Amino acid sequence: MNASPEIRFELEVAAVTDVGTEREHNEDQCGHLLEGEACGLLVVADGVSSAAAGETASQTAVAATLRTFDEQPPGTATPKRLYRAVQQANIEIYDLATMVPELRGMTTTLTAVVVDRGELTAAHIGDSRLYLCRDGQLVQLTKDHTVAGEKSRMGLMSKTRARSHPDRSVLTRSLGRELIVPIDRISNRLYRGDTLLVCSDGLYNVLEDDEMTPLLRGDDAATACQRLVDAANQRGTLDNLTAAVLRVLDGPERPEASAGLGARIRSLFVRRDG
Repeated sequence: MNASPEIRFELEVAAVTDVGTEREHNEDQCGHLLEGEACGLLVVADGVSSAAAGETASQTAVAATLRTFDEQPPGTATPKRLYRAVQQANIEIYDLATMVPELRGMTTTLTAVVVDRGELTAAHIGDSRLYLCRDGQLVQLTKDHTVAGEKSRMGLMSKTRARSHPDRSVLTRSLGRELIVPIDRISNRLYRGDTLLVCSDGLYNVLEDDEMTPLLRGDDAATACQRLVDAANQRGTLDNLTAAVLRVLDGPERPEASAGLGARIRSLFVRRDG
């Protein structure tokens, strides 16, 4: 029996952060790492401006996540590498804020995403977002850890009202606030043609989902990032903004969705001529 051919994977990653049109300092930070053609890591952090040293918090979060992920022993499972890296980032921010009085209270959001041979693993805390763009549809994979976001999920507030509510940026969870913090874990399967977008609230608070979707299509990942940032800046954004994009250039085709149980039962009773 002939061995099945190995599936080829190829990824493309890019990230752009910008101070925006109203701020003097950029408290967003982003980074990416590509291990060969089949494994890529994206990290986006948004320092909390209401706390001290948000810029330091976001820079520490991204640097620690990338470094710790890269330093782990060969053979370590990718999800474990990612969660250890994010936990280490949380510890470093917490310790730094404890030791340096000027940094006391600093905190940040963090959304880190790894795609390894088509398997997506994400670690998320705060209100930066991870989206999947597939077949022209943009779907948010993360939950916003905000007061407004939680009220919306509980049915106490509509999604439309949550988008403009004063509590839309009030975080219920963030990195570095406590020594141990709950982190959302997300997994999914990606296929050829899928695109991931990781962004801060400075982007999605200005551009609607249906406005971001066409900006992600075509061209390379770096061009898509810059188009998103430029579009938000042209409209005018009160916040810093970041866009990080990962494209699956090569990989398996997405299988056709199998019929549901109801459809299969109905098919048994379809009258066929002949």
